[in-house]
Amino acid sequence: MLITATQPIAALTNERRPAAEPRGPNVRTLLNHCGIRPTRQRLSLASLLFSKGNRHVTAEGLLAEARASRVQASYATIYNVLKCFSDAGLLRCLAVEGHPMIFDTNTGPHHHFFFEDSAEITDLAFGDVAITGLPQPPEGYEIAKVDVVVRLRPKKKSGSTNL
Repeated sequence: MLITATQPIAALTNERRPAAEPRGPNVRTLLNHCGIRPTRQRLSLASLLFSKGNRHVTAEGLLAEARASRVQASYATIYNVLKCFSDAGLLRCLAVEGHPMIFDTNTGPHHHFFFEDSAEITDLAFGDVAITGLPQPPEGYEIAKVDVVVRLRPKKKSGSTNL
């Protein structure tokens, strides 16, 4: 059974969790299905990530959430867990030049708007972008996916001069 972060995690199992395990989606089952060893830190961080629906986070943002929730984790641990979850297909990595790596809990097909003035990122429906004229991949390769990040900035006021 293929499990993605966009499926309701709580519906994956009816097992009861020990009181010490984080509340929210059954992240233990999710991690087990993805072949990730469910350590206490991974369970806690997965609960923080996946209990709020689809969203975009940075390692710095997740570290702040972890500290606010009294989850003991270093920046390196946060980044390693995010990379582990990305490698397992639970998160999608978005690289926006000049900004920290962004991790998306929505792994389904879609694109993004990136607001340069606020560094905010929002989802853009997959069907709102038409991509044509992709090159033929080299022998032995296929195109896995195409990510589109549309960078936005406020319009310049009329009458201003460009230097």
